[in-house]
Amino acid sequence: MALSCALRLLCRHLCPSSALLSSLPGRDRSLLMEKKTAAKWKEKKKAREGRSLPGSSWEERTPLQVKYESQRKILQTLASRLEELGVDVQKPGGLCCPLRPVVPSPVINGYRNKSTFCVNRGPDGNPKTVGLYVGTGRARNIVCVKADHMENIPPKHKQVAQCYEEFIRRSPLDPCILFHEGGHWRELVVRTTNCGHTMAIITFHPQELGQEALATQKALLKEFFTCGPGTVCALTSLYFQESTMTRCSHEQSPFQLLHGEPHIFEEVLGLKFRISPDAFFQVNTGGAEVLYQAVRELSQAGGDTVLLDICCGTGTIGLSLAHQVSKIIGIEVVEKAIADARWNAAFNGISNCEFHSGKAEAVLPQLLSSWEDGQPLVAVVNPSRAGLLQFCDACCAVIPSGELMVVVGHWERTVSVFADYRVVRAIRNCTSIRRLLYISCKPEGEAMRNFLELCCPSDPGKKLTGEPFAPTLAVPFDMFPHTVHCELVLLFTR
Repeated sequence: MALSCALRLLCRHLCPSSALLSSLPGRDRSLLMEKKTAAKWKEKKKAREGRSLPGSSWEERTPLQVKYESQRKILQTLASRLEELGVDVQKPGGLCCPLRPVVPSPVINGYRNKSTFCVNRGPDGNPKTVGLYVGTGRARNIVCVKADHMENIPPKHKQVAQCYEEFIRRSPLDPCILFHEGGHWRELVVRTTNCGHTMAIITFHPQELGQEALATQKALLKEFFTCGPGTVCALTSLYFQESTMTRCSHEQSPFQLLHGEPHIFEEVLGLKFRISPDAFFQVNTGGAEVLYQAVRELSQAGGDTVLLDICCGTGTIGLSLAHQVSKIIGIEVVEKAIADARWNAAFNGISNCEFHSGKAEAVLPQLLSSWEDGQPLVAVVNPSRAGLLQFCDACCAVIPSGELMVVVGHWERTVSVFADYRVVRAIRNCTSIRRLLYISCKPEGEAMRNFLELCCPSDPGKKLTGEPFAPTLAVPFDMFPHTVHCELVLLFTR
């Protein structure tokens, strides 16, 4: 879309004035326009090729090259911002560090293992439309369109969404579009795995319904997907959650299993993982394997390394490195995910690990402050797109000896917000950490602030007194084909 808009703007810019053209005979007018257009195009092309990738003209760039350019601009921005703070890190091309080519996803179409579908008014005005939002609340032009055209969503997800739409259109209950306006039927989450499993999670606003009425709706939903038209979905698990909030965890409002198995299973790098309804799992399983292999390489973890996996989810990162480290300590706020992680370790015969639950913002600084100087630490940080400024919910345990690698896992729902830099400060001020890997799905967002806090000169106001880090290497991963987004792994050293 951006490319087509640019081309239209370029064509308008290259057109000679209408007054000049109208004064010439038809043939001369045509020749003049051709010459001017050719000359202007040549100038523009030459200028563009100076800015684009080697061996690739602007109009021939592939999606990965477009993403590469986007990541390059992010690194240029980081270099400029650091320069404003008095830190000179600029490398050739104005980058803050070398940038490797984008690592492609092994799967391009239908790669998503999790999709969230909304319920709202469709293009035809039907309020019981299940799909994806187009528009914005500010412009008051939100419309819900079906996901049939989305190439990154697998057919199974679309099938479940279509069946859910059929069900709620049969239901006498209204959809819940705005909480204060009433209604009940809300979003649908579909999770699938390469093992052939499908989990559907339906969110329902109870409003003023009593327990008997709720039981009736759950029975109707179960009947539809097990005996009615929904049987074509062949669900492994069907969950129902009563929620009066936009998002809530199992602890806030339990996921109720209406049918099937309580978990689905996935395989990553030869390991089997159990997944609960709200446990985090990378949305691109094939891409996650490539990413974890790179983390393994870039971390340089050895046999004496202790891996501290914060917000570990189901334990994928930690367990995938278990064979090359001495111990894994996993931390996660979601109790169901911790149960999954423990099961995953036991099922895969991994004994050099333990998993805990709790909040990171209070315990992580205490943990890192307890490490003795000279005790080497390697950190791998992988928070949500909110970055570490809204980091949430994990805890840590003190390891008496050995090397430690810290992995901060990706967590979708921010439960407790804090903006006092405690996690970043703890990492920055721990002198034993000499190597840090920051994995970000939105490096241009709040993560950029984290980068600056890690690399800026000492700042007593924020209590950032430790030696600053320096960006050393950036590796982007195409975890989200058919979108403009990348997962960026940024290596910091000091």
